[in-house]
Amino acid sequence: MSDSRGEHAEVRGTLGTVRNAVRLLDLLADGPAYQQLTDLAERSGLAVPTVHRLLRSLVLADLVEQDSRSSRYSLGPEVTRLSQRYLGRLPILGALSPYLVSLRDTLQTTIHVAVLVRDSVVYVDRVDAGDGGPYRDSHRVTDALSTSAGRMLAARSTDDVWKLCLSAHPLPLEGDEAELRMEWAKAAHLASPSDELAVVVPGAAESAVAAITATVPPGAEAARLDVIANHLSRAANAAGRTLGHG
Repeated sequence: MSDSRGEHAEVRGTLGTVRNAVRLLDLLADGPAYQQLTDLAERSGLAVPTVHRLLRSLVLADLVEQDSRSSRYSLGPEVTRLSQRYLGRLPILGALSPYLVSLRDTLQTTIHVAVLVRDSVVYVDRVDAGDGGPYRDSHRVTDALSTSAGRMLAARSTDDVWKLCLSAHPLPLEGDEAELRMEWAKAAHLASPSDELAVVVPGAAESAVAAITATVPPGAEAARLDVIANHLSRAANAAGRTLGHG
């Protein structure tokens, strides 16, 4: 007969280790390129020996690398491989790929695909105006509520995700948080604050799986914004139907 209390303790311990390792990866992604062990311990709230043990395991897995001269730590090359594998299997990219170049050519502006990951909006694909084709823009990760795409995606997410995005936003919102959430959740498109116009790809139960954005110049006329919004919305709705959400 097994000791269930021992099994539960082991699960909790394993889960805690994974959570702490993910926390360290997140801190390495959010600070200077190379960071000191003691700084990571202080920022994570973990003991130095615990952080050292976790980092050593992550280094062995190539998820973290350690500079031989300074002994500081950074994200490792395995993160890139895993992220590219993830993007290659992301259903929304396959659903939207037939439309991105056409949108760029028709609107003569840069087109992005954005998804919400925790409290950040991640631009996972891009077709540049004037460029020969789409390419990955893997370096753009932005506070969600600082972008049109992030605001629309966060507003349509769960209460917990919305609160997480609020807590991560560096500045107070210009208005009542509940009213702004309702406004952004109902908006067919949003054209501020980051020089982009965004529409969402519909998900199940009035949620959103991603957003398509087009770069717009400051002060663009309303007629121009309507044209962009209409083209993006048609592509977003078509992608939603491909994914079985429309």
